[in-house]
Amino acid sequence: MSVYTEKRQSLWLDAWRRLRKNKAAVVGLIILVMLVIVAIFADVIAPFDFTTQNLNAVLQKPNSTHWFGTDNFGRDIFSRVVYGSRISLRIGFIAVGIALIVGGSMGAIAGYFGGWFDTIVMRLVDIMLAVPTILLAISIVSVLGPGITNLMIAVGVSNVPTYARVVRASVLSIKETQYIEAARAMGSRDFTIIFKHVIPNTLAPVIVQSTIGVAGAILSAAGLGFIGLGIQPPNPEWGSMLNAGRHFIRDHPHLTTYPGLAIMVTILSLNLLGDGLRDVLDPKLQD
Repeated sequence: MSVYTEKRQSLWLDAWRRLRKNKAAVVGLIILVMLVIVAIFADVIAPFDFTTQNLNAVLQKPNSTHWFGTDNFGRDIFSRVVYGSRISLRIGFIAVGIALIVGGSMGAIAGYFGGWFDTIVMRLVDIMLAVPTILLAISIVSVLGPGITNLMIAVGVSNVPTYARVVRASVLSIKETQYIEAARAMGSRDFTIIFKHVIPNTLAPVIVQSTIGVAGAILSAAGLGFIGLGIQPPNPEWGSMLNAGRHFIRDHPHLTTYPGLAIMVTILSLNLLGDGLRDVLDPKLQD
């Protein structure tokens, strides 16, 4: 193992030690881990199937049988919220993955080579940034049609400019360092340098942005679901559950309370974790 690799590993270990001292970030991490466990084991945790209708138990308030009550079709809301965590987290992580791969590659190549390619990419990014993210996502999903795959593509593409800018900014400060010059002197090809040396050293800001980006992607997906452009019934996506429950919000507020709380807790955990990661990974914030 090279001295450089050992040094980089020690930096990550030191960042983990500092992160553990940040109580808010630890709380966010614990909540996020719990949500992931709930999503993975939804089949075991949920007491009912999320599609099962019981017309004899329509619009029940929270009780010992239905912890979160039932909806207007007699479906168990707790089970639907549990299964909804699987859908919402999958949308968040995959959408950010799409944005990171596409935007990160564009930003890395543009920042490393510069010139006309950098100009074209950055002007394209500027055009996309001129349109609010949610409106861009609405436009894309309107063209592609509703559905989980199209929703992930729409949210991912709408977030591409953010990751392109973050990675490009990091590459501009990295590409002139001594170890990059050494790699060039040893005859390494440009794309080898980009994907083997440059991109791995942009991970700190990318991880922070990705953590907060997952929260934004989940919120965007919920917003699209609320206006009917997201996951279609009977799939239990939190935003579509809010939309379905808003007609009964006066007399049966539990239909919107629990999906709303699920969104709030998920976004809060990711933001707490993202803020903690920023504090430990940003050298400008170090003592």
